[in-house]
Amino acid sequence: MEALARVYAESLFGVAQEKGDLDTVRDQLAQICAAFEQDRDLEVFFFSPYFSSQEKLDGLRAAVEDADPEFLNFLELLIEKHRMPAIYRIRREYEDMWKQENRRLDVTLTSAIELDPSVIEEVGAAVEKQTGREVELTSRVDEGIIGGLVLQVGNMVLDTSIHHNLEKLRQSVAQAA
Repeated sequence: MEALARVYAESLFGVAQEKGDLDTVRDQLAQICAAFEQDRDLEVFFFSPYFSSQEKLDGLRAAVEDADPEFLNFLELLIEKHRMPAIYRIRREYEDMWKQENRRLDVTLTSAIELDPSVIEEVGAAVEKQTGREVELTSRVDEGIIGGLVLQVGNMVLDTSIHHNLEKLRQSVAQAA
């Protein structure tokens, strides 16, 4: 299903890029996914095999107003091909491509205590300088790491937490025994 979502997302992204509507399509994709998440009946209607494609197309035209024409065509294609349940994965793939195109990078900074905002900003600035990308920084507290920091940059993790170091020490001792 992931490969299928990737193919659909690449197609949508290509058309949106060609039309210069990457941001508009991104926003509309987020809106339709949010609508499905908020209204279970709407989600069931569009995802269920019990309703015909024509009923779903009629429902789409009634529910969606002022959408980008290419995006509306895309939704109609998903309905006709019975692929609407893949919309959430398609959105994730599209979002990844959008971030890549716009040189954005997700960064999560985890600490055992609440950090001073200036420290968080310094970490974000350092990551931006190292990567040459705009950072979307999230800071969170997890008392389970005991102390230190865990920095997740994209899919890479730098774990300098006390919990991690204790776990490495435990494994070393276990191997030596």
